[in-house]
Amino acid sequence: MRKFMLFLSVFTLLLLTACGNNDSKDSISTIKLADAGWDSIRFHNGIAQIILEEGYGYDTEIVNGTSSATLQALQQGDLHVYTEVWSDNLGDAYTKAIDSGDIESVSTNFDDNSQGLYVPTYVIKGDPERNIEAVAPDLKTVKDLEMYPELFQDPENKDKGRIIGAPSSWIVSKHLDEKLTTYGLNEKFTYLAPGSDSSIVADLASAYKKGEPWVGYYWSPTWVTATYDLTLLEDEPFDQEAWDKDKSGEFPPNDVYVSVHKDLKTQAPEVVEFFSHYETSSALTEDALKYMGENEASPEDTAKWFMKENEELWTSWVPEDVAKKVKAAL
Repeated sequence: MRKFMLFLSVFTLLLLTACGNNDSKDSISTIKLADAGWDSIRFHNGIAQIILEEGYGYDTEIVNGTSSATLQALQQGDLHVYTEVWSDNLGDAYTKAIDSGDIESVSTNFDDNSQGLYVPTYVIKGDPERNIEAVAPDLKTVKDLEMYPELFQDPENKDKGRIIGAPSSWIVSKHLDEKLTTYGLNEKFTYLAPGSDSSIVADLASAYKKGEPWVGYYWSPTWVTATYDLTLLEDEPFDQEAWDKDKSGEFPPNDVYVSVHKDLKTQAPEVVEFFSHYETSSALTEDALKYMGENEASPEDTAKWFMKENEELWTSWVPEDVAKKVKAAL
């Protein structure tokens, strides 16, 4: 009898839990958004959360993970929205997710971005105000780095220079490592793939404050490229065949999409409609990230600031009644 009553209690609990959960293939109460580890996606998530919660009445949840892990979670339906999918960086994984029909890219957040190896501009041009002399006036391209390994000396291997790469968990890190091998730079430089974006920024900030040479991976739009005077090293014009062969040349054009899981169209069609109109630009995103960095603001506070500054933009993404609720909350 005790075993039967225990079974009945467990069964009843499971039944109540199932009945109390409003999420199903056809309805949803909580929208889960991907945080793949960088500031701009957190900023865009901040905007999305304010609109979803205040305008549409949904709960939201942020789920952290690497870019590949969060894409997989989106494909499986464990996540619902990815506000900043750097499609080419994800490569075949993104293409397969789209081709399978498990996810859909509903809008282009922005497509005027750049990425690659940067140096502080004072390395090339100097900075008279800081009494910094130009130490590599002829440095223009990635391949030109072969002339300057001693300038970017690796503190742990002084026979080589050091290039700070993308975080080790990002797919672009493998691309960059292969590119440097293709150019033969691996013979003169150590490629260091840090564990996180913040590690890159800390290393850059330290060198920049001292006026020392530094070379490493970064991308735009970011608060880093908005705050520091950096120069993106040139490369050969992008060629798909060359890129596919050995990652030589410029990084591919990178459309940055807002993507959703396939079931969200039936679970919350009005949410998909909202995201289908979501569009910013690198300049707008970088302005927000500069505000975030200068004011040490959270993504949510940055989103609020941005929405107050750009009301005409975001109100065009949603119906008038939704915009009214959000404006009242702001």
